[in-house]
Amino acid sequence: MGKIIAIANQKGGVGKTTTSVNLAAALGVLEKKVLLIDADPQANATSGLGIPVDDVETGTYQLLEHTVEAKDAVIPTKSPNVDLIPAHIDLVAIEIELVDKERREYMFKEALKGIDDHYDFILIDCAPSLGLLTLNALTAAYSVIIPIQCEYFALEGLGKLLTTIKSVQKTHNPRLDIEGMLLTMYDSRLRLSNQVVEEVKQHFSDMIFDTIVQRNIRLSEAPSYGESIINYDATSKGALSYLSLAHEIISKGTATTE
Repeated sequence: MGKIIAIANQKGGVGKTTTSVNLAAALGVLEKKVLLIDADPQANATSGLGIPVDDVETGTYQLLEHTVEAKDAVIPTKSPNVDLIPAHIDLVAIEIELVDKERREYMFKEALKGIDDHYDFILIDCAPSLGLLTLNALTAAYSVIIPIQCEYFALEGLGKLLTTIKSVQKTHNPRLDIEGMLLTMYDSRLRLSNQVVEEVKQHFSDMIFDTIVQRNIRLSEAPSYGESIINYDATSKGALSYLSLAHEIISKGTATTE
């Protein structure tokens, strides 16, 4: 059974989608079978893998509505061993439509039953909020990766996210674990970046990945070409960072049980 990992932080611009797309690609080139689920109405993970968002007819919205099976929402990507369940702007309506449904927090979990046997990893790119979409992802997941930007407000809201994770563990998903906190957009020349790294390590030393993703122009350019950094420039610092992260995650093991 594949390991389901949610990539979540309610703060925007911290590198969730960058991490989702490039970690999926890195795991793929390391010969792991990966499914990436775009659970953000902005659909940046979809466009970041070269899929035109306006052409999406079946994706995460239909999956959560249970009007299609997961296998019918999956599309291949240019990245080796990486499949995608895409998103569209219509996903923005899902929280309103699910709010009156029974077991609304379990829509993802129910939808992914069976398909998780076909992948080593299922990554869920969460929206920048702690709403019903993110709650669904955390309820379905075995673990969560928390990207943290190496900037002044890095820890703002982190406590609320950790409280939400504890609440999900208690009420919906006792198996949920923190896979790790990933420091992103690091610039060793900036004193502030180094201060943030030290502060995060001081408070959460046992939860921090060894890998730190540095600021990298090639990493910023890749989405505009609809490619992961692995496809766009496999020798760049960004590519090497995500390959390092993939190795860390693989070392923790893939298969899990209920």
